Amino acid sequence: MEKLKISIVTPSYNQGKFIEEAIKSVAEQGYQNFEHIIIDGGSTDETVDILKKYPHLKWVSEPDEGQSDALNKGFLQATGDVIGWLNADDFYLPGTFRKVSQQMSNPSIAAVYSNVRFIDKDRNFIRNFISHRPLRWFMFFSCYIPSTTFFFRKEIVEQGILIDKTIDLSMDKDFFAHIMKAGYRMKYVNDFFAAFRWHDSNKSLESKEVRNTRYAEGITIINKHSPFYVEPTPENIHLYFKVEKKIQFVKGIMRLIS
Repeated sequence: MEKLKISIVTPSYNQGKFIEEAIKSVAEQGYQNFEHIIIDGGSTDETVDILKKYPHLKWVSEPDEGQSDALNKGFLQATGDVIGWLNADDFYLPGTFRKVSQQMSNPSIAAVYSNVRFIDKDRNFIRNFISHRPLRWFMFFSCYIPSTTFFFRKEIVEQGILIDKTIDLSMDKDFFAHIMKAGYRMKYVNDFFAAFRWHDSNKSLESKEVRNTRYAEGITIINKHSPFYVEPTPENIHLYFKVEKKIQFVKGIMRLIS
């Protein structure tokens, strides 16, 4: 089960409160064939001191262009057969690497993902996020793939598919849509690979400004990865919002009957 080498890429900036837990969750998987690459954006907190404690890490701390730039740097440095994206404030659950390796021993599968547990800053359980099988059109309106549970073959990066640095909030949705558009097979695993930490500095916080930006980025993703073009007008951004709400309703029905 350790035939596949797994590379974990962690973008980091001033997450010293949490990053050690992320590091340990990788190192304590009981899976020897791995590497952990941390691309730190020049943190000014205790992050670098923590990184120095772990000689197995491959890391750099220097100014960068943000999370997307850090991820691309890490993806390009990865030497594993399979790459995972773990944010510095999240962590993997025990046994994840063996589950991923087992799933991806099938060469026709290019990527896998699972459900995710939402926790607060103190690790208290909030709720489970239950995902579903890959649906390309849903991806344009709902990022149903938790990035911290996503593992994909190095081949995808070698084909030039990287994070689009021009998309700020929805770069994960764009990345997954790009992989789907390229024809790679993804598999949903009805399990829990990781925990996502919900706290005040998450990009995912839902202010009106954030929502409007996310809707506008959703239209950009449709224009990039579908055969249709949608003018990014305020009216169409509002229409995107209405369609997204309908998609969320359909997803709720799917969960009830699954």
